[in-house]
Amino acid sequence: MAKIFKHSSEVAFFDYKDFKTLQRYINTYGQIENRKKTGLTESQQRHLAVAIKRARHIALLPFVSNN
Repeated sequence: MAKIFKHSSEVAFFDYKDFKTLQRYINTYGQIENRKKTGLTESQQRHLAVAIKRARHIALLPFVSNN
């Protein structure tokens, strides 16, 4: 199980408009990856989830994948 980032301090803030960064935290089925895989803290994971959900609502990210 490889983490997406080696250190959780590499990402300071998640912006819902930066969908390229948010796509790294979504698996092939369109689900948000868990903390063990992302290597983020609890508060960073919550901020990530909120940013992904906001990006989905304004159609920057899909709710489900096209597979």
